[in-house]
Amino acid sequence: MAIIIDGKATSLAMKEELKGKIDAFISQTGVTPGLAVIIVGNNPASAVYVRNKENACAAVGIHSETFRLAEETTEEELLALVRKLNADEAIHGILVQLPLPSHISEEKVIASISPKKDVDAFHAENVGHIMIGNYHFLPCTPAGVMALLERYGIEVAGKHCVVIGRSNIVGKPQAMLLLEKNGTVTVCHSKTKNLADITRQADILVAAVGRARFVRADMVKDGAVVIDVGINRLADGTLCGDVDFEAVKEKAYAITPVPGGVGPMTVTMLLYNTLTAAKESLK
Repeated sequence: MAIIIDGKATSLAMKEELKGKIDAFISQTGVTPGLAVIIVGNNPASAVYVRNKENACAAVGIHSETFRLAEETTEEELLALVRKLNADEAIHGILVQLPLPSHISEEKVIASISPKKDVDAFHAENVGHIMIGNYHFLPCTPAGVMALLERYGIEVAGKHCVVIGRSNIVGKPQAMLLLEKNGTVTVCHSKTKNLADITRQADILVAAVGRARFVRADMVKDGAVVIDVGINRLADGTLCGDVDFEAVKEKAYAITPVPGGVGPMTVTMLLYNTLTAAKESLK
């Protein structure tokens, strides 16, 4: 039976540590870290994420402002709001909740956020910094995965790490962070041939493909560490990950559950990025 990597408990412990750091920062500088979150439209999942971010900010002492914009908001109206927030000295981090309505270019919006306030680390400048290992911010979900591995004493160096998925938000940056920690990394995707043969070689397997229970037990090596980044809603309304948790936990050394694994860590790393942005703003 695998060790269950508890993201909920880990995130709570990290937020408690962060609250102390924020209290000390405010005491030393008189500056309260500020985060602006913009949500466009009525996507129910996005609304839940935004509420979670608001609650998390309040818990650690970050000033947060949420801008809820109508579905019909134009691209120029959204870009104008981002420019206004870029110039607001009380706001250190700006997050535009994705996905956006189809008439708005996500690429343009991400590019419009000041790299110094890009706490999602999606801006091309920050992506470039991650590529060369010289960064202030890391994308929140991959950073959360790395924090879980570290907190559970799971060594990456020398391990074969297989990432399923090549998105700009998770797959690609996850591969870079594992590589930075001296893992040997293979990235698999929809065009990969003999996928199961590759995943069975993984010492650390990260599933970020967005397909419910895609990773079966026969795709996993005995004793592997399995990190499930996926979150999928089934027909009965329950949530599950990209990994067949019940079957795979019998083979794995350690595994993250869904919910309660990587998910809570994503918001926690956003809070850490916001404090980093506030510190950098004073330099």
